[in-house]
Amino acid sequence: MDILFEIKDKNEKLIYLSRERWKHIVSEHPYLSNSLEKIKETILNPLAIRSSIYNENLKLYFRYYKERKEYLMVAVKYLNSRAFIITSYYIRSIKDEE
Repeated sequence: MDILFEIKDKNEKLIYLSRERWKHIVSEHPYLSNSLEKIKETILNPLAIRSSIYNENLKLYFRYYKERKEYLMVAVKYLNSRAFIITSYYIRSIKDEE
């Protein structure tokens, strides 16, 4: 697997972003193509973390960005001892999704 980056969240859990998932994110949300650092920042310093109402293994990390007047949401899937980013996009308000 080709890993783009690995980063520890505020609970010291190692989370990675694969090149395959990054391609998915930018193909679905091209405006995020220059946002790797914002994705990392959202994982490191989230305003909120929510559990998904649809998938018990999914956590949603949120951080507000004033320049867009929106929250960046980063969805992280936890499987066994691994955690990885599955998608990311901007939303207007924090809620449980995915």
